[in-house]
Amino acid sequence: MHTKRIIPCLDVKDGRVVKGINFLGLKEVGDPVELARQYYEQGADELVFLDITATNEKRETMRELVEAVAKEIFIPFTVGGGIRSLDDIRKLLLAGADKVSLNSAAVYDPQLIRAGADKFGSQCIVLAIDAKKRSNSGWNVYTQGGQKDSGLDLIEWVKEGQRLGAGEILLTSMDADGTQQGYDLEMLQAVQKVARVPLIASGGCGSLDDFKAVFLADAADAALAASLFHYGKLTVKEVKNALAEAGIAVRKSL
Repeated sequence: MHTKRIIPCLDVKDGRVVKGINFLGLKEVGDPVELARQYYEQGADELVFLDITATNEKRETMRELVEAVAKEIFIPFTVGGGIRSLDDIRKLLLAGADKVSLNSAAVYDPQLIRAGADKFGSQCIVLAIDAKKRSNSGWNVYTQGGQKDSGLDLIEWVKEGQRLGAGEILLTSMDADGTQQGYDLEMLQAVQKVARVPLIASGGCGSLDDFKAVFLADAADAALAASLFHYGKLTVKEVKNALAEAGIAVRKSL
């Protein structure tokens, strides 16, 4: 049985970790280097760092900050935001990232997924998707930090991303993001049906029961969370202990 992963997420703006609700109303919550160290010490399986304004500001990811975080942790480290080229990927891997997260750039240039997988290996390429439910049925993919509807259907984009070589899917529900009302199980299960690579659930986690629900429903291989960790509502260790008690396989915290 594969162990389920718990992944804290650092959304970074102007060098500080921030969090909002439904991608809006961002509030500063702390220093990324200090939070990364805390989550590593608590037993996080991986860490995700997203420079959330790099794409809109048309600039590169803050590599110096990536380097500072990488020095504090010894677990897989995914970095995203502002990546537009193979050279951007290379620079972040050299700065200490183990994987890169492609979101808007992959929508605008899908061949970047293939080129990245061919050059650095599929295990390095995470296809990050921000999706929102349509008024009728299904979900659309959004870009530019959730600001622009790409018109792409979520399920078809997942299939295409996998075909091009993405080694993992990081799926964020814009409807659930920051609400702490639980993961979007309907959306996750729909994607899981077509997923051939690991699926990371993101958006909406607010309690131990939410972690249990997403894994017991077999809706994801890993669960990403931000708010409840940033505000000290739960620690990674508490989450893992509770999952283990519920019979869900996790890697033990130190």
